[in-house]
Amino acid sequence: MSFSNTSDAPQPADPYKANNREEPGIKDKISDLIGFVEKCKFCMMTTQIANGMLASRCMALAAKEGHGIDLIFHANTESGKTDDLQANPKINLAFLQPSGEWASLSGEAEVVTERSFIHKYYSPALKAWLGDLGDGKHDGGPDDPRICAIKVKASTAQYAISSRTAIGGFVEFAKGVATGEAPSVNKLRYIDADELEKWRKENV
Repeated sequence: MSFSNTSDAPQPADPYKANNREEPGIKDKISDLIGFVEKCKFCMMTTQIANGMLASRCMALAAKEGHGIDLIFHANTESGKTDDLQANPKINLAFLQPSGEWASLSGEAEVVTERSFIHKYYSPALKAWLGDLGDGKHDGGPDDPRICAIKVKASTAQYAISSRTAIGGFVEFAKGVATGEAPSVNKLRYIDADELEKWRKENV
C-alpha cells in the first residue's frame, strides 16, 4: 500500500526526485557514499526504545569495515542504546551537512564487547566521555568493561550530495523558482542490499 494525495496530477508528481535521481555504477555510488560519511564524521543513530517509540542520539564514527560500508561506533554498555539494540537490532544512521547534503543508512547493529575488537579501535578520547570511577578498573582505558562497540551492517542506503558548486546550485535553484521547474542540484542515489553485499564480497 502506498500513500498519494495527487493521483490525478500530471506525472511525475515528484519532479525533484525525477530530475535528481542518478543510477551510476556501483563503484561510484558506494565510493561517494563512503566519502560523504567520512566527511560528516557525526550522525544521528536511531533505535527503537522500550515503549516502541524511536530515539536518536548523536554518535561519532570510530571506524569502518566491510570495505567502508559497515560502520563502527564507541558506546558505554550502561547507556540506553545498548538495551534498545539487544531488544531490537534494527537501526538507522542519518548524516547531514549544513549544505543540505544527507545520507541515510538502515541495517542491523551488533553490540561488541570482545576486548580484542575494543583494543583494535580504542581511542584515548573515550576517557573524557566515560570518566575514571577510581576503582582501577572503570578508568576509561581499553580494558574498561563499559566500553563497547556498536557495529552497524548496512542493508540499504540512500543519499543526496551536491552535483554543482554553491554558486551553480543557487543559480539552478533561482531558475526553478522563476520557471516552476524543479532544479537539478543533487545526486540522489539509492543502494540496495544486493549491491551492498556485492561490495563487501568483491570490493568492486
